[in-house]
Formats: sequence, structure tokens, C-alpha cells
Amino acid sequence: MPPLLICGVLERLNAGEVVIGDGGFVFALEKRGYVKAGPWTPEVTVTHPEAGAQIVGVNCHFDPMTCVKAVKLMKEGVEKSGLKAHYMVQPLAYHVPDSTYLGYTELPEFPFGTLEPRTVTRWDVHKYTREAYKAGIRFIGGCCGFEPYHIRAVAEELAAERGIMPAGSEKHGMWGAGLEMHTKPWVRARCRREYWENLLPASGRPKCASLSTPESWGVTKGHADLLQHKEATTTQEMKHALEMQKKAKSSG
Repeated sequence: MPPLLICGVLERLNAGEVVIGDGGFVFALEKRGYVKAGPWTPEVTVTHPEAGAQIVGVNCHFDPMTCVKAVKLMKEGVEKSGLKAHYMVQPLAYHVPDSTYLGYTELPEFPFGTLEPRTVTRWDVHKYTREAYKAGIRFIGGCCGFEPYHIRAVAEELAAERGIMPAGSEKHGMWGAGLEMHTKPWVRARCRREYWENLLPASGRPKCASLSTPESWGVTKGHADLLQHKEATTTQEMKHALEMQKKAKSSG
């Protein structure tokens, strides 16, 4: 048996492979010094595409379709300068149309389980994956909120392009095909892609608003309030944070 060849991401992308990833991979690269967080990436790519990155993309903070739109802008900036790059997208698994330019961190539900009602469906992920692929993005994955079934949906949507079905796909019928055997005829009628692609699911929460009001503290990278330190938050710092929160809510 020939030795197993372990290729890096660049080698795989250069070979034309569609790579499926997750946000944890990017965080690991940053911790090891391979990736450096900086100013808002789409802005940098459009205004300074000559920076020289071999893989350009967006990770976290925004929903799938918003991230795809951002990478499209980045791609336009790179191509306008006559340069080439690979493109990556790894969005949230949450719908956050009410977020500000700081993304979902300013939503009152962040970061605990109250974000769950916003979770994208596997069908949303199929649509996102196809849009990303059509945009020329070849590193397609997800970040916060993505579960194994979401990543499986990415792999299933691109099964023809990648020439392989993901593990576990044999346990269910694509696009509800297994519903053909359901005892209820109205459920059997749902065993098709068209039904699930066009469904607008309800939350089942009659007293919940469809959108939230972001706290909008108005601070971003470089602000003193965002400086991280190893020590625990002091009483004075917590008092300041609560005052800022009260001010943000009163002005919202």
C-alpha cells in the first residue's frame, strides 16, 4: 500500500478540491501564528488586495448569506486588481438580520442558548452551500452554531462536485425521500426538495419578537473597553460595563 499523502489546505485548493471546514480550524491557525486578525476583512481586501493573502474569506459573526455576499465583494476587489486568491466562507449557523456591523455579539441573546431559535435549518445550509459554490468559493464550512448535520448538508449539496457522499448519509433519504413510506399522506407529499427549499418554518413562540434590538455599544477594535487581560474583571470594571449597557439601552 502506498504511503498516505497528507496535503495542506493550499495544496488541496490548488488541486481544485472543494474543502469543507469549520471555524475551529481557523481559530487553531490563529493561535499558532498562521492567521492574524485585523481590520474588517472585506474592507481590507477591496482597498488593499495587494496584501498578498493566498486564501481570503470571512469567518463567524454573520449569517450564511451575509457572509457569502461579503466574500463576493472581496473577490471583486481581488479580481479588479488582476490578482488571484482562493476564497473561504465559514458563517454562523444563526439568522441575524438584526445585527449591526459588529455582528451577533451585540444581540441580547448572545452568547448562550437563547440563540437557538435563530438556528439555520439543514435546508438553509444546502442553499447557502450552493450560493457559495456558485460564487467561486471553494473552502466552505461553518463556525459558531454549526452542528454535524449542518456540515453533512454542506457535503451532501456538493456530493456531485466532490465525487463522494459524506459518512452517515446512507441513514436518511435526501430531501426527505424517506417520507415516501410515512403513514400520513400529507407527510408523504413532503418528500421532495421543492417543499423543503421553500418552507418558511415557524418558531412556535407566539410572544417572541421576530427580531431583537442590538445593544449597539458603539465600540469596535482598538477601543479601550475591548482590551483583554488575564486578570479577573474587577468590581470597578464591571460597574463601568453595566453603566455602558444602561447607556446603550437608553439610547437604542
